[in-house]
Amino acid sequence: MGNAASTPFGDCLNSVCDGMENCVAYPTTPFYHIEWAKSYNLDHIITPKAVVRPNSTNDVSEFVKCAAEYDIKVQARSGGHSYGNHGLGGEDGALSIDLVNLQKFEMDEETWHATIGGGTHLGDVTDRMHDNGNRAMAHGTCPGVGIGGHATVGGIGPASRMWGTCMDHVLEVEVVTADGTVVRASEDENSDLFFGMKGAGASFGIVTEFVVKTHDEPGTAVQYTYNLVFGSPSEIAPVYEAWQELAAEPALDRRYASEFILHALGAVVTVTFYGTEDEFNDTGIPQKMPFGGQGEPAKLILDSWLGMVAAAAQNEALYITDTPMPFNTKSVGLTASQIPDSDEIESFFDWVDSTDKGTPLWFLIWSVAGGAINDIPSNATAFAHRDKLLYYDSYGIGVGDTVETFIAGAHSRVLDTTGLSSTDFPTYAGYIDVDLADGTAQNVYWGDNLPALMEVKKTWDPNNVFSNPQSVRVAP
Repeated sequence: MGNAASTPFGDCLNSVCDGMENCVAYPTTPFYHIEWAKSYNLDHIITPKAVVRPNSTNDVSEFVKCAAEYDIKVQARSGGHSYGNHGLGGEDGALSIDLVNLQKFEMDEETWHATIGGGTHLGDVTDRMHDNGNRAMAHGTCPGVGIGGHATVGGIGPASRMWGTCMDHVLEVEVVTADGTVVRASEDENSDLFFGMKGAGASFGIVTEFVVKTHDEPGTAVQYTYNLVFGSPSEIAPVYEAWQELAAEPALDRRYASEFILHALGAVVTVTFYGTEDEFNDTGIPQKMPFGGQGEPAKLILDSWLGMVAAAAQNEALYITDTPMPFNTKSVGLTASQIPDSDEIESFFDWVDSTDKGTPLWFLIWSVAGGAINDIPSNATAFAHRDKLLYYDSYGIGVGDTVETFIAGAHSRVLDTTGLSSTDFPTYAGYIDVDLADGTAQNVYWGDNLPALMEVKKTWDPNNVFSNPQSVRVAP
């Protein structure tokens, strides 16, 4: 367990473990950063004071009590994919509570509500729902992402235009709060805490159990993948502009999902339609796709939900995977009034063409949002970005000032087209930007909902037990 076990805080954690194997580790534990404190973004390695792996909600409660007693900050780790390694605390010295052993799954076959343990990864969520009644829900595509963070920050994925975010499926949660108390939260019980947990959960507690609504799996989907090869990024600008024009149609069918991914060798455009090929053709979307003359796309007719999720995961693996690596990333959400015009698009792609990237592994991604995500009022949950049409996010994989400068420069130019500044722009809290200062980050992630969230913090965590460098602070 390491020498840190001899401290009063270590003694407290050890007493909770009570001899259980693989329950707690400290920085002096062999292979600590390989087997326990596994940083996802290797450009921002974090060393927690300890990592624990509870076997039950009661274990989580007791670990939180230890941290509160000795003034140690706490963060939960479900899948560990935070861009800022917030599941490890986001900065050195926190207690990281790894929920890997919380794997409960039950399906109520009358209501079709599923109960899911807070440590379950999305790949397992998909499989277990399929095996229990061919049910499904919207979520992201990386199978190793944990639902504990995903469903408490938002959870955007290919089916979100059709069904909403992963978070929008959550009906009730079991939460360990800052004093170690275990409570239930829903719209009818502890509704203020429920508001905070749906979009800013890491600031308020640890969800050990979710109750979610589910859907019948779609029977069929059509997926196209266009690989566009050009001599330079600037040649892709007209294609992007046409893709954006389609994405901006107010009545765009909600079964349509798409990403435009610019990279060193050209671009990849993915299109998924949840329905039959005849239904897709009937929407008129295929006739509006801006890819004529660019070669035939790879086309898949998918007749199972498991196949649809697997195909989406394969597309996402182009630029971000479960594998830890050093990377820089930026993001911004764009409303219909903020998307760039023709001149701005041309200028942006020309700049990308002429700029040193510092790495061959860089990706600029635009994802279609809207649809069912926008049906819920922006103040109904902590997740505030209900009016977004597109998300832009970027990845520069590698180390060095040139990579960082390129990613920051691209982000700045996207902001220039919106009239927003580097300290006043909206983005999804799931796309953590480690460069945002305390104060700025909270406004960027939660916008107009931040004052209400600070009041919730005052009620449920006045001593700021659940904290990372960009979490919600206590209202003055």
